[in-house]
Amino acid sequence: MISVCKQAASNILKVVTRRTQGSFLTKQSRASWELLRTCSLGSRSSGSPVKAQAIKKRGYDITRNPHLNKGMAFSLEERLQLGIHGLLPPCFLSPDVQVLRVLKNYETKSNDLDKYIILMTLQDRNEKLFYRVLTSDIERFMPIVYTPTVGLACQQYGLAFRRPRGLFITIHDKGHIATMLNSWPEENIKAIVVTDGERILGLGDLGSYGMGIPVGKLALYTACGGVQPQQCLPVLLDVGTDNEGLLNDPLYIGLKHKRVRGREYDELIDEFMQAVTNKYGINCLIQFEDFANANAFRLLNKYRNKYCTFNDDIQGTASVAVAGILAALRITNNKLSDHKFVFQGAGEAAMGIAHLIIMAMEKEGIPKKEAIQKIWMVDSKGLIVKGRSNLNHEKQMFAHDHPHLKTLEEVVHTIKPTAIIGVAAIGGAFTEQILKDMATFNDRPIIFALSNPTSKAECTAEQCYQLTEGRGIFASGSPFPKVTLSTGQTFFPGQGNNAYIFPGVALGIIACGVRHVSEDIFLTTAESIAEEVTPEHLAEGRLYPPLSTIRDLSLKIAVKIVDYAYRNDLASLHPEPEDKEAFVRSLIYSPDYDSFTIDSYSWPKEAMMIQEV
Repeated sequence: MISVCKQAASNILKVVTRRTQGSFLTKQSRASWELLRTCSLGSRSSGSPVKAQAIKKRGYDITRNPHLNKGMAFSLEERLQLGIHGLLPPCFLSPDVQVLRVLKNYETKSNDLDKYIILMTLQDRNEKLFYRVLTSDIERFMPIVYTPTVGLACQQYGLAFRRPRGLFITIHDKGHIATMLNSWPEENIKAIVVTDGERILGLGDLGSYGMGIPVGKLALYTACGGVQPQQCLPVLLDVGTDNEGLLNDPLYIGLKHKRVRGREYDELIDEFMQAVTNKYGINCLIQFEDFANANAFRLLNKYRNKYCTFNDDIQGTASVAVAGILAALRITNNKLSDHKFVFQGAGEAAMGIAHLIIMAMEKEGIPKKEAIQKIWMVDSKGLIVKGRSNLNHEKQMFAHDHPHLKTLEEVVHTIKPTAIIGVAAIGGAFTEQILKDMATFNDRPIIFALSNPTSKAECTAEQCYQLTEGRGIFASGSPFPKVTLSTGQTFFPGQGNNAYIFPGVALGIIACGVRHVSEDIFLTTAESIAEEVTPEHLAEGRLYPPLSTIRDLSLKIAVKIVDYAYRNDLASLHPEPEDKEAFVRSLIYSPDYDSFTIDSYSWPKEAMMIQEV
């Protein structure tokens, strides 16, 4: 029997609306909630079929398992059959009312870190509801579960830690990593995000506190890409920290010694990679995240042709940046090879973007040598030029014959680029003079302030639009609010968030069993994203599709990767599916609850007749 509890739902709505002053419920969405809210009296409402799941757990353990727990959405029949009747309040809620309760609690928190903790606690308690909340408004919640709030959460990770969400492997566990992997309760792992915590966003060495990054990344694997959460494993490799503040902090939860480097470090990484593939298979995707520059390039080059791996800071950032540039070309009305780029920063992000730009120029028919000449880089010592001492191999490729210039302002004024890209995490690096110069040299200057978190952005969206008189083509790494100029023009700044990239890429790689992740996959992804940007988006200043469409976008990316993999003999799953979109859709995680009701039926009466002598 189902009862539509309009009065109860209306009361909840009034409380939430009064508390939040309508901050998340418009008139239109309020009407939608009215239709969706139901209060079940012990059974499920009719509608689409519910997936039944057979489980062996019973009783109290059910309510403590985030994969199985449904909170007050358990029907009376489920509560009786699972032995949990009495452990929950005598109330039966629909999933939509559960979302409403979460939002009410969420809105009582005044700062983003508290909101982060609310959501992570929900993930620890009820996984399906957590993803239902995230996918209900991904544009609203992404800045909380990932950049910029995740940076603050990492800094406070020791205080915010509640329960295990990943695997901590230390340098002292070398020789026993295979045993440690057995501690993780899930066996069918398809994707791992691993960090050593040395370069967390633009915040530097956070050591063991860096675990917040793999946890946040994998939450977006599921929320944005539909990767099954139980197939994901966050890993923190703790080899110590060089952060004196953490070493002297009695509450720090990681190893309290200087970072181990050299051969012992490499042996740990080698063992980890081998142990993962031995246990989970050669197709297990291993995403490297927030490793320091010196290790990031080296490890990517070492493992890219041996394992299924990529580095999101290098390749993911490159893909999302190039996607924005390709979209910007529809505003500037010319080709990629017509542009000249200056990078503020020459680390892993800058190198990744530069190499993918070169690939895209080569696709236009420009020789690689000529493409390299269109890219200039500025690091902490100034413009990278030939004759400068102590240039590593990556930087030498972009060292040009030119007098040395010390500051970014000098470089921009002299080189006169059409595009500047900031990836050095130096807040305010794009000064007023630089922005004005860019507007002088170019009718539509491209200005990408990609550093995270917000405090490290090279300039704000408002500064860009104001100082370029609305002609700047802007994108940032962290979100910025819309900007309205005195002319009445309103711009919605594009956020070059890697979340446009890695969820769809991961879904595609996992779906068809790609064993080695080629650079072509990231250029294909960039092109796919740029294609989804409409003329209406461009007119508003958006270089990326709205984040609200990211699940559909990730599906399209995954399907294109699956198609590419089969065409280029990179897929290991056979036979090749005929309908690739339907195939990928069948793998996508659903935040809808499963039914735990036992399959109950009866035989014909005569077949159940009790025999007597």
